[in-house]
Amino acid sequence: MKETLHRLLRKTLAACYENGTLHSGTTPPFVVEVPGNSEHGDFATNVAMLLARDEKKSPRKIAEIIISALGDGAGLIQHVEIAGPGFINFFLEPSCWYQVLDEIHRGGNQWGQSNDGTGRKVQVEFVSANPTGPLHIGHGRGAAIGDVLCRLMAATGWDVCREFYYNDAGVQIDKLSLSVQARCLGIEPGDSGWPQDGYQGEYIKDVATAYLNRESVSAGDQAVTATGDPRDLEAIRHFSVAFLRREQDQDLRAFDVHFDNYFLESSLYSDGLVEATVQSLIANGHTYEQDGALWLRTTAYGDDKDRVMRKSDGSYTYFVPDVAYHLNKWQRGFVRVVNEQGADHHSTVTRVRAGLQALDVGIPAGWPEYVLHQMVTVLRGGEEVKISKRAGSYVTLRDLIDEVGRDAVRYFFVMRKSDSQLVFDIDLAKQQSVDNPVFYVQYAHARICSINRNATEAGITCPATGAAPLTKLQLNEELSLIKLLIHYPEVVNTAASVCEPHRLTIYLQEVAALFHNYYNSHRVLVDDAETSAARLYLVNAVRHVLANALSLLGINAPERM
Repeated sequence: MKETLHRLLRKTLAACYENGTLHSGTTPPFVVEVPGNSEHGDFATNVAMLLARDEKKSPRKIAEIIISALGDGAGLIQHVEIAGPGFINFFLEPSCWYQVLDEIHRGGNQWGQSNDGTGRKVQVEFVSANPTGPLHIGHGRGAAIGDVLCRLMAATGWDVCREFYYNDAGVQIDKLSLSVQARCLGIEPGDSGWPQDGYQGEYIKDVATAYLNRESVSAGDQAVTATGDPRDLEAIRHFSVAFLRREQDQDLRAFDVHFDNYFLESSLYSDGLVEATVQSLIANGHTYEQDGALWLRTTAYGDDKDRVMRKSDGSYTYFVPDVAYHLNKWQRGFVRVVNEQGADHHSTVTRVRAGLQALDVGIPAGWPEYVLHQMVTVLRGGEEVKISKRAGSYVTLRDLIDEVGRDAVRYFFVMRKSDSQLVFDIDLAKQQSVDNPVFYVQYAHARICSINRNATEAGITCPATGAAPLTKLQLNEELSLIKLLIHYPEVVNTAASVCEPHRLTIYLQEVAALFHNYYNSHRVLVDDAETSAARLYLVNAVRHVLANALSLLGINAPERM
């Protein structure tokens, strides 16, 4: 509907230029949007205000000219008002809303999708946890946000690749290996000989036991059989990483999160990608030597200071493999890359982009995109839950899934904007009441399924697409529902383009609230057969939208609750 009005206004402006009522001959980049207050109409446009300078007329005068030329908009417009400094507010004919119900029924589980991405390649990297322990709730929030972003982008026509980057090299892996070795040798946390800053969770004992029992584990494309030798630190390292990768994979599958590709940090070194990237930066003249270290002039690309690439001891700083990794992404042909990471990664954004720009290979500024999520606090009984029996120092994702269920965890993790802190109330997530947001939405879907079962028992069938007597839908609540349903494709497109999946949960709450209000105020199945048919057609359009949106969130749309 918004695009229909946009086309109508462009056509009207062209006619005004042709007949001389307007003279500038240029159409500004005006918008058509839904007013914040429904009393101001169904849609509003700022076109008159944008034309004022070139037309040398007041916006209100221009608005009068446009309205006169619009007429009834081929039966689309009921009436038009001029508001404030020159906004044009449109009130549409009720009949023009009915067609959206036919579109929803015709589209079914595909309705709301688009081809905005036109098949272009996008990669979303998310979770990317160190393989040093079970996934914690921060990883879980990143998993939910990243997965929903992938679903949204796929629904808007992008060719999506989901990628997990394993940090399987460096100090953290050394600490893991030494911790498992200590457990293999019978050394426990607090004993003499326990490695400094070693991992103390009970899961380390599980890894050690599996290693000593010479178990085989597979994770991704990696398969490792333990040697059982507690003195072989390298063998322990390989086995421990594979064991914990498998554990993390199992947690993610329980969360309905899957990946197309796994990328190992170690491969950047073994394949020579880090060294090749450094040599390219040197050859391009963007580096210099100082105090025995190699520096990159990141200040030339907006950083607050230059950054060390290679330290005086010959080792690389952590952002260098990040630059090499993202160069690899560019070389794989991803026109769009989104990194979903914890907020603690914010300091890497500028320097990684600076390194990519300094490579001079045509990577656009602002590539890749970043979505950074804030921390999660878990409450039970009003008090913070801090530790897990298994992990020791934090709450694991599996703990939360086992406690409240996958649907609630996914919904709660996505329902706030990513850069806002999240309080996860376990007691609320377990409630089967309208106070629980995911229950509230799922209950709306289940209620409609119950209406369908009652209709079947009464011998009433939902009309075929295009055959419903929609003029029977005259109640304000009915028109409000239809007007909200029509915005679903725009919500999906916007959420995908600006990487804000929480927009979908906000929309779902609005739809569920309007439906529950309608259900509590009016019977769907009444004595008048045509009214029953029209209302059944309406609520099933609501059901389609609820189910489609829940599917994009990776959440079930139950038929009974």
